[in-house]
Amino acid sequence: MQLCACTLISLRHYPGRKFCGCSSVVEHFLAKEDVARSNRVTRSISLREMASSKTSMFVWSKLSAAKWSDAWEERFSGSTDATLVISSFPGKQTIRVEAYCATEKRAKSIQKEWGGSVRQLKQQNWAAHASQAPPPVKVREKFVVCTARTNAELAKARKEFPDREIIAVPADMAFGTGHHATTATVLRLLVDLAEDLNKSGKPWRMADLGCGSGILAIAAAKLGASQVWGCDYDPAAVRISKENAERNDTPKVSFTRIDVLKWQPKKTWDIVAANIFHDVLEAAFPQLIQSVAPGGVLMLSGILRTQAKDCLAAGKRAGFVVKKTITKGKWVTALGTVKA
Repeated sequence: MQLCACTLISLRHYPGRKFCGCSSVVEHFLAKEDVARSNRVTRSISLREMASSKTSMFVWSKLSAAKWSDAWEERFSGSTDATLVISSFPGKQTIRVEAYCATEKRAKSIQKEWGGSVRQLKQQNWAAHASQAPPPVKVREKFVVCTARTNAELAKARKEFPDREIIAVPADMAFGTGHHATTATVLRLLVDLAEDLNKSGKPWRMADLGCGSGILAIAAAKLGASQVWGCDYDPAAVRISKENAERNDTPKVSFTRIDVLKWQPKKTWDIVAANIFHDVLEAAFPQLIQSVAPGGVLMLSGILRTQAKDCLAAGKRAGFVVKKTITKGKWVTALGTVKA
């Protein structure tokens, strides 16, 4: 997301410090692997689009004590060129830490710093692996998020879930298929907020900062928002969000390439969602606060539990008033208002 966070446990980063809304085909491949191997839990952190079809990848790996899992997440949380995967095994105190890299140079640099080994993966069609996606995600009684791509797949999903709106985000596209705790939590909060706003009878607008796949913006449009806008630093995420908006019959949703750290909001929004990494949130709080309409709501996600205290303290200093926090595993989502 220029800002953003994940699926499995993915976080989107963009060059510099921000989350970029790219989707990693590696992540979806590992998700498929998890389903096949129930004795293994794999968590993918930090998204990066390493391949569009066929490419070679290099993997750094190292065994570590399980107690250092959080420390590994912290070490790689700012990485823009490696996808971290931590694998744990029931009954064992050892974890396998892996970093998937697009270049051998990057993998070797990690090895030089932390030891371990580097191997090259055979050239494969990663997108084909990614197409075997996780099962649909249900959001309240309103949505089912699935990876349907074709009209036939969409028709099948609608037949399977006749009482729900379908949001289709192909698994090999940008970050955000609704499986990660951060995205799923924000989607549920968005459904709840929209219900209250719609009952009031007043039109409402929503901004999705760090749109990734456009999933939150698309959901807002389907929930009745009168105007929806999404942005991302990554041009690929913006392009893919536009494609997904067309796919989901929400073509009026607009998406723009913007660096949120340089952004000067020209208008305000009733709901602002920023599903992005903590350091970007902390740096961008002035812009985030400025973008929320009087009486509006700001949702923050993509925050590791170990980072939440400092991140939310920075938000408080900027004028963010926390009304609710939700913790799912290691991830924290906060909902609140801004000081008048």
